[in-house]
Formats: sequence, C-alpha cells, structure tokens
Amino acid sequence: MVYDFTIIGAGIVGLSVGFSLIKKYEGSRVLILEKEKSIAKHQTGRNSGVIHSGIYYEPGSLKAELAKKGNKQIVSFCKEHNIPYNISGKLIAATKENELENLNNLYERGLKNGLKLEKVDQRAMTTLEPNLNGIQGIHVQSTGVVDYKLVAQAFAKVIKERGGEILLEEKVKKINNKSSEVIVETSSNKKITTKYLINCSGLMSDLITKKSGTHTDIKIVPFRGEYYELKPNKRYLVKNLIYPVPNPDFPFLGVHFTKMIDGRVLVGPNAVLSLKREGYKKISFSIRDSLDTFSYSGFWKLASKNMKEGLKEIYRSFHKNNFVANLQSYIPNIEKNDLIPATAGVRAQALKKNGFLVDDFHIIQDKNMLHICNAPSPAATASIEIGNKIINDMVEKSLIK
Repeated sequence: MVYDFTIIGAGIVGLSVGFSLIKKYEGSRVLILEKEKSIAKHQTGRNSGVIHSGIYYEPGSLKAELAKKGNKQIVSFCKEHNIPYNISGKLIAATKENELENLNNLYERGLKNGLKLEKVDQRAMTTLEPNLNGIQGIHVQSTGVVDYKLVAQAFAKVIKERGGEILLEEKVKKINNKSSEVIVETSSNKKITTKYLINCSGLMSDLITKKSGTHTDIKIVPFRGEYYELKPNKRYLVKNLIYPVPNPDFPFLGVHFTKMIDGRVLVGPNAVLSLKREGYKKISFSIRDSLDTFSYSGFWKLASKNMKEGLKEIYRSFHKNNFVANLQSYIPNIEKNDLIPATAGVRAQALKKNGFLVDDFHIIQDKNMLHICNAPSPAATASIEIGNKIINDMVEKSLIK
C-alpha cells in the first residue's frame, strides 16, 4: 500500500487536510487512517457546533487569523454542499459591574481583529435576548451554528469522489521514518508506505508524535466539558447564543448557552480534568492516561496556578444546584428541572513543562512528517483554512517537492 499523503485521524482537521490535498494535487494518492468505526467520533462530533468569529484571540495570532478566514470559508462550503447553518450572532453579556472592564477590553480586541461588533446596553440586550439578565454586552454578528459532523461527512465525500481513501478501525501501531518515505504499521497488520505523513490525531497527537520519533516537549492533558440541554418546553428562554465575559485568570471560556442548528439549546461546558483521554463520563478512568498526566511536571504547575477555579469546576460537575445557580445569573427563569444531561466532550489541551497551556495552534515539522499537536477552538471553524495553511507550510519548507 503506497501513498503520496497519509493522514492519521479522521476528525474535522484531518479530513480538511485531506480535502485540501486532494483538491490541490489532483491524481495524488491520499489516505486517511482512523482508529474508530466511523469518522468525527471525538472532538468534532461532540462540540456545540459554533461557527466562531475570532473575537477572543490575540490580534496577530494564528488563531485570530484562521478564525476570521475560516468563518467565511465554512459558510461558503455549507452553501456549496447544502449543509444547514445559521449566522445568528451571539451576545457576550456582563452581569456584574466588575466585568465591564474585561468586556471593554474584549470589544477593543474584536475591533483590532477586524470584526463587525456592536456595544449594546441593557435595553438593547433584552431586545436580542428577552430572558437575559445583563447590564451591558457585545453583539458579535458573524457568529453562527452548524453541525460539524455534516461538514466532516461532506469533506469525506469529496475525498472519496476524487480517489482518496479513508480506512476505519485502523489504529497506528508503529511509525518508521526513513529518508525518502514513512512506513506506517496498523492494528490490522497493514504496512503503509507514504511520502508524507500528517498527524491530526487530536487527543492522541502527542503520543503519535513520539511514536514517529519526533521530539516534543508538550503533553496533551484531557479536559472534559460536560453539557446540559434545556427541555423542549424551555428552549424559548434562549433565542441564539449567550456567552459570558471570559475570566482572564482562567484558561477556559466558561459556561454558555448555544441554540443549535437542530433547535436544541446546549448549556455548558464546564472544564474538569479527565482521567482518561477519551473519557466522556465522570467515572471514566484509565491508569495509563492518569499516570501520563500526573507524572508530568507541567500539570502540577498548571494546577497550582488554577487551583481555586479548578475546584469550582469540579464542584459544579457534581452539584447540579451550583451549576444552575451559575446559569441563573444570566437567565433567572431557569430551574434545576429544566435541564437534562447532554453529550460530553473532551478537549485535547496541549500543556508545556512550565505549566502554561499552549494557547495557539502548535505544529511540528520533521523531515517528511508534520504533527498538529494543538488544534484548539476555533479548529472546526477554521478547518478549511487549516488545511490550506498546512499544505502551504509544507511547500514552503520543501517537504513537498
């Protein structure tokens, strides 16, 4: 089995890379390896489906650049492939006076990122979201929602139509990087020879990187995001998307309300350490994954800096009343019985030895291999632009001749 390009991981990033490759290099042999029985099983299929604007990201950062370009590209792609989407806009709401300074800073950041924004007062906020308790906000017009599983399926369809292959239930066991080619051995004893290998394996990306012999000093630490959804008779409480003003001292965004493309209203996520890389339940546990996290010095440095907020997240995870109280600061009419458990997700967060989270995309190039070791939100929004960028980077670095 000989290929020009082999991609590990059939999430939205891996599929977008395959989509970009097969369009740019017509007639090339493109293979995607996926260890699951179907595509988009993990982060892609377990997020809230938001088409991000890029307001949160540092101006000039790769995330800011990719989000802004990717927002337009994903909308165009959805139009072309008849995928339902809704550019509904979102409201970032301050509910307390002490949040106003951070709200203003966020507004200025959004303007620097070239976004179309509107500052809204309490009266205007209630026009947008009648049930919201807020004192001031930012209306971000370019934010929307889509089902990213449908986007991933459309990528896969194009790849197959143009001669690419997607092999499911093929876990990568061994990687041998030679001077002119890479040999990949899989769980079904397939030996795959490829000119170029691209690692898009998300939660397993650091492990695959090490398996290939490439050095990396980061570790993927999994954080589970737990969601509730509003019961159908209470969906009227949220018209579109409502987000909190982010806490600059905590690396995660906070609980928000998302009116999804199918009409459901998701509430969440929190952010709790997962004791298993693909652990979607509170009881999920892996000795190997837990030891991998707890033996990493960077984790304890991160924990010491964020202990207070981290404990709050854990408490909310096990105490629904506390979770509801947090929601009621935004929508007072929400009651405990209005919420039912929804699907959880696990975020693949790259962490450095110094205890700092890798905030931007982290891509490692080594000979004829490329490893995407951190693809944080807005990776789904920016997926098409990520695929284009990876190809351009490989050409610039002469990895593709």
